[in-house]
Amino acid sequence: MRWFLLLSVFFVFIFSGCAPAGTLTPTIVSTASTAAPPSDTAAPLTDTPVASTDTPAPTATAAPGSSSGFPNPANYQWTEFAASLTAPVDIQNAGDDSGRLFIVEKTGRIRVIKNGQLLETPFLDITDRVNSGSSECGLLGLAFHPKYKENGYFYVNYTGAGGDTFISRFQVTGDPDIADPASEKRLLTVKQPYPNHNGGATTFGPDGYLYLGLGDGGSGGDPLGNGQNTGVLLGKILRIDVDHGDPYSIPADNPFGNEVWAHGLRNPWRISFDKGTGDLWIADVGQNSWEEIDYAPRGTPGGANYGWNIMEGDHPYNGQPGPDLIPPVAEYSHSLGCSVTGGYVYRGSMPEWQGIYLYGDYCSGTIWGLVKSGDGWQNQVLFETNFNISSFGVDESGELYLASLGGTIYKLTAK
Repeated sequence: MRWFLLLSVFFVFIFSGCAPAGTLTPTIVSTASTAAPPSDTAAPLTDTPVASTDTPAPTATAAPGSSSGFPNPANYQWTEFAASLTAPVDIQNAGDDSGRLFIVEKTGRIRVIKNGQLLETPFLDITDRVNSGSSECGLLGLAFHPKYKENGYFYVNYTGAGGDTFISRFQVTGDPDIADPASEKRLLTVKQPYPNHNGGATTFGPDGYLYLGLGDGGSGGDPLGNGQNTGVLLGKILRIDVDHGDPYSIPADNPFGNEVWAHGLRNPWRISFDKGTGDLWIADVGQNSWEEIDYAPRGTPGGANYGWNIMEGDHPYNGQPGPDLIPPVAEYSHSLGCSVTGGYVYRGSMPEWQGIYLYGDYCSGTIWGLVKSGDGWQNQVLFETNFNISSFGVDESGELYLASLGGTIYKLTAK
């Protein structure tokens, strides 16, 4: 128990000062009374523990002035789906018609939920090579190859020796519930100048390319200017072709002749593509004041500049915006939380939720819905929880889940 409490406070610091940024406009009351203040100092595991709870708020109600375009959240709940995990930070499905969910544990394991049961044996255990001991280090992202059923390939994003970022491919064994830790093929290694702002997002786009979210390299305020430097890989969304070249190739339409697809990001904590439209959603953690959600419709060419460190959210930080900077579609201040956790557009069985992007805040446990409306956006508080929201995920049917860092996975269900 003490270990969980220490890890909880560790992530409060991680996701506050070194966290992704979100966006929003409605006025709400924050529930983050126990959250640590934003900080750019990495928090060691020996910090004073702060208790983390996985108890949902008694009743979820709509925010004042909420739009009728959203379902009434009082009719829905987050139902416990699995428990007894260790610091879950990502939820993925393999797209192989197995119905399984794969949960990434920060310490270096991937666990399987099969037929509603958490399997005891990990799918993958690479704790021997994952550096998870400080800041935002650990096993941070997972993506299954679009042809996983045929080739058994999956890709992970982790911090290893020296705190550097490693993008590696692994392969499943003859047992579909167990991968081979000795099958690692390293695709990319990125030197990290500081132990924070590692990003971690790993996902395949509708174009079949692998997209990777990397933070600006850490410290505070992007002192090395990585966010705006398209010649480096930090502070970026990368895009690579893992099906050609050894170990990969750079798509011909990447805008800068390297792996960089988009830039001007501080610490993207979860990116996702809408299963229905192919649109890209990015949650970028803010510095001192603002969390943001960025958006790129399918077909948007590479080269988008989301502003960091010239802007924090839609606000000047280190300069003035130019016409090439793309503002967020939503943002929220640190009076409402401390670190955005990016989500997914719902594409499950409940028609009233179709097309709504749900995202949350790690510290306050608030969950918002965001949807395009005409030429603008509707953004609404949907749930006030006590979860330390570390990730969202979807299953093969498009149903939505979230991970609370304390070790529990929840599913969005009707009451």
